[in-house]
Amino acid sequence: MQADRILVTRFKSMGDILFTLPAIHALRENFPNHEITFLTSRELMPLLAGFREVDEVVALDRSVLRSGNLLRRAREMCSLIRLLRRKKFALAIDFQGYGETAAITWLTQAPRRWGTVYRPIRGCAYTQGIRRNPKIHPAEANLLLLKQCGLSIGAVLNEFVLPADIMAEASQRFAKFELNAHKPALFIQPFTSSPQKNWPLENYLALAKHWRDAGVQVLFGGGPGELPRLGPVLQAGFPISAGAPLLVSAGLAKLCTVVVGGDTGLLHMAVAMNKRVVMIQGPHRHPERFYPFRSPDWKLMPPAGAPISAIAVQDVIGASEVAFADRASHFAAAVGE
Repeated sequence: MQADRILVTRFKSMGDILFTLPAIHALRENFPNHEITFLTSRELMPLLAGFREVDEVVALDRSVLRSGNLLRRAREMCSLIRLLRRKKFALAIDFQGYGETAAITWLTQAPRRWGTVYRPIRGCAYTQGIRRNPKIHPAEANLLLLKQCGLSIGAVLNEFVLPADIMAEASQRFAKFELNAHKPALFIQPFTSSPQKNWPLENYLALAKHWRDAGVQVLFGGGPGELPRLGPVLQAGFPISAGAPLLVSAGLAKLCTVVVGGDTGLLHMAVAMNKRVVMIQGPHRHPERFYPFRSPDWKLMPPAGAPISAIAVQDVIGASEVAFADRASHFAAAVGE
């Protein structure tokens, strides 16, 4: 390619942005000297700090595009397109496939434009595209797009790297909770963005009490607005990190041995940080697509037609026992090398 810049676009959500990680690694392998720019939503911009192969992040305030102020919307979009055109990208890749991302990809005027096609008309925005496959993991779909557009896909790498200052802050908070990073610890992320994806909090409490009785440290996580819902957790005497910045929460999870929670971004981030997780997943139209990347056996689901609450506490205890045993074997193997 004549230019040395690549644009990657993915606006939402947190988990789906994380699913681009293997593709970003593959891009860097194929284009070691190119500058990779990632275009995303402004609220998710901090997440890209863990993408070490990304050289630059451009953020779009999509709340402006959803507003009723047509002038502000036009200004925001025109400003973005001018910025992208000035960079003269040689390749623009749309991992989202939405109408707006297809249009942005086309408007970059990059000579090569690749994208996942949800609707046939959007395929006109790309010089190469593949039809969306709703039956494979989103990270695999991103890799497939690159492969079918001619790139070489070698060993697949899924690695999220937290900045050193973030890990330092997480370590300080971990110590303030009187937790020891050298002892077994369980991180529990009880809430997701959708109520139907949430396993009952009382079940998480039963799980936490089981492991506390077994001598394992337990830490609960959560978003800034979830602290009131975690009242029963505080009453039971467990530390809570709800309200910590996203990447600091990820650092706290990284300091723990095993991470348990629903199908949410932090669980997928934990997988990309080489943590052992147990994902408690509710009913889904395509259960074969959503699981910890390349580890489908780390997921628990209810019987067909049953709600997520049908997953028994004892089943999650059993799965977390396997997870702790797996991690112990991993550490033993690492020490023996």
